[in-house]
Amino acid sequence: MNHAGVATTDVTIGAPIPVISVKPVVLPAPGRGEDLLVRVSAPATGNELPVIVFSHGFGESMDGYGPLVDFWTAHGFAVIQPTHLDSRTLNLPPDDPRTPLIWRFRVEDLKRVLDGLEFVEAAVPGLGGRLDRSRVAVAGHSWGAQTASMLLGARVLDSAGEPGEDMSDPRIKAGVLLALPGTGGADLTSFAAEHFPFMNPGFAEMTTPALVVAGDRDQSLLSVRGPDWFTDAYFLSPGGKSLLTLFGAEHSLGGISGYNVTETTDENPERVALVRRLTWAYLRTALGLGDSTWPAARAALAQAGDPLGRIESR
Repeated sequence: MNHAGVATTDVTIGAPIPVISVKPVVLPAPGRGEDLLVRVSAPATGNELPVIVFSHGFGESMDGYGPLVDFWTAHGFAVIQPTHLDSRTLNLPPDDPRTPLIWRFRVEDLKRVLDGLEFVEAAVPGLGGRLDRSRVAVAGHSWGAQTASMLLGARVLDSAGEPGEDMSDPRIKAGVLLALPGTGGADLTSFAAEHFPFMNPGFAEMTTPALVVAGDRDQSLLSVRGPDWFTDAYFLSPGGKSLLTLFGAEHSLGGISGYNVTETTDENPERVALVRRLTWAYLRTALGLGDSTWPAARAALAQAGDPLGRIESR
């Protein structure tokens, strides 16, 4: 990363902390068809650790998103990553009866993690009693961002446009939504509308504070709209939101899902560095851990001579 990348996030971050990571931690999951496997990563030292529950994108697993998770944990967060049923590591056949409802199982996976925090702590040597239950955030990428948004108050609309079940969770205090799909209906391709009826989100009830991160060159094959589709949650939800628009970024936002993943079409280490530092700064402030961290990061980005993106809030 060159000096321009550093300048865009010129905030005090501190030296990285050694990290412990344990997998799989197995959470019993009656009715799911198989137990829930999670990966738990946390700083080796420190107490009252804030928690991020992370939902992976389609086909990924608890082993993904190292560029984000490694940074977050080395700078003070505990991160819990469940493996959802759509993961390629589970190889569920398309005709599996659970397939049409995987979007619901995904939300339930995150809630199961929240319900099992004590179990998670006990399963990781040295982690017992070190998690701060009052400071829990949810994050996700792509389909994982939609999953995470449900815990923030987003709902799936029915064919008449009426909001479905409220699956929000008061234990979640903030969210980070990376490449979050936008509205459904006429904004979807005919294929997406037919095969993914759950891709019809309503954001009117998404009241929990969140940072939406979108690439201005992220053209979805599922939507007839342009990259602005990925900003819908910011504009259509109640206030208390911020939007980070990344210049030149496609769906992987520079390569956040892994260090050497083949799906990355816009590999850019500086962009990834920006995403991880700004999401860290946002969550620090949103969870009450550093009131000036996010404002300082925003100011640094705005003052950068050749910025990689822009931030707006409402």
